[in-house]
Amino acid sequence: MNILLATDAWSPQVNGVVRTMQAVVRELEADGHNVTVVSPDRFRSIACPFYPEIRLAIAPYGRLRRIIAETNPDAIHIVTEGPIGLAARRWCVRHRFQFTTAYHTRFPEYLAARFIAPKRITYGLMRWFHAGAERVMVATDSVRGELAAQGFTKLVAWSRGVDAALFAPNVRADLPEFKRPIFLSVGRVAVEKNLEAFLGLDLPGSKIVIGEGPALASLKRQFPDAHFLGRHENANLARLYASADVFMFPSRTDTFGLVMLEALASGLPVAAYPVPGPLDVIEGSGAGVLDDDLRVAALGALEISRERCREHALSFSWKVCARQFLQQLCPVRGQLTAAE
Repeated sequence: MNILLATDAWSPQVNGVVRTMQAVVRELEADGHNVTVVSPDRFRSIACPFYPEIRLAIAPYGRLRRIIAETNPDAIHIVTEGPIGLAARRWCVRHRFQFTTAYHTRFPEYLAARFIAPKRITYGLMRWFHAGAERVMVATDSVRGELAAQGFTKLVAWSRGVDAALFAPNVRADLPEFKRPIFLSVGRVAVEKNLEAFLGLDLPGSKIVIGEGPALASLKRQFPDAHFLGRHENANLARLYASADVFMFPSRTDTFGLVMLEALASGLPVAAYPVPGPLDVIEGSGAGVLDDDLRVAALGALEISRERCREHALSFSWKVCARQFLQQLCPVRGQLTAAE
C-alpha cells in the first residue's frame, strides 16, 4: 500500500506519539509498504506556546494538497489534531476521500489542567475533528469507553508495542551514585504528567526523573532532593530503565503510557494509579501495583519479580501493532492527478 501520514508530532520531538508512529513506519516499510510522512519539517512553522520544542506548521494546506497529489496515496491517516491534521481533514472532506484518525492525546484534560479551556468545549472540538473519519483508532478499552461516553463514534482498537531487544534487563548497572531503592520516572516534564504526586512522596532511596519539559525548572526548585537527569535516549535510556528498582507512573491523563512497556521490558515493575492506561497495561498482570495511594503502590512494586515484568512486556509487539494499524486503514476513493 501507498500510505500517507499527516502528523504534527515528529522528530525531533520525543514523546509516545512520535515513538509509536516511527515504530509503525519501520514495520510497515519492512513489510514492503510505502509510507509518506507529512510533518512540520516540510513547512514554515512557529513554536507552540506551551511546548517550544514542538513546531506548528503555518498555513500547510497548499503544500499538503500538492504532496497528496504527488504521492497518490491508497490510504490517508491523520495522526494529530494540529494544523497539519486540520489541513489534511479539510482536504479529505472537500474531496470526499475516506481517512482514519487516532486518539493519542487527552487534550481536553491537558488544556483543563492549564486552565486554558473547559473540557466540555475541547471535547466538542475533538468530537467534530474525529467525526469525519471512517475509523478512530484508540489504544485501550478504557479510553475507548470514555470517548464513547463523550459521543465519539467509529472507535476501533489499535494497541502498542515495545522494542524488547533495546529495552532489556541484561543492561542493568549498579549506579553507585544513587542510593537504593531507585524510583524512576521517564517522560515529558509537564503539568499533565502529575510528577508532584511522585516527587512529594516519602520514599526510601532515590527519586530520578528523566525527560525535559516546561515544568522542569519549577520542579527542580520544589524538589531539590530529586535527581533530574534530562533527556536520554536509546541505549542510555535502556540502561537507566534496567538499573532502577520501580517505575513510577503518576499520570492520570495518558491514553496509554508507552514508557510503562519500556520499563516492563527492562524488568522494572510499575507503580501507578488505577486509571485508564495503567489499568489496561498492568491490571491483572502481576507486573505492577495500582493503588490510589501511590506510596503504597511504590513500596508494593519492590516485591515484584523482574522476570514477571519482562514476561508481560513480551506480549506487546510492534509488528502486531503495525499489522493492526494496517487492518484499520480505509482505502481512499478514486485516483488523483497532479492537476488536482
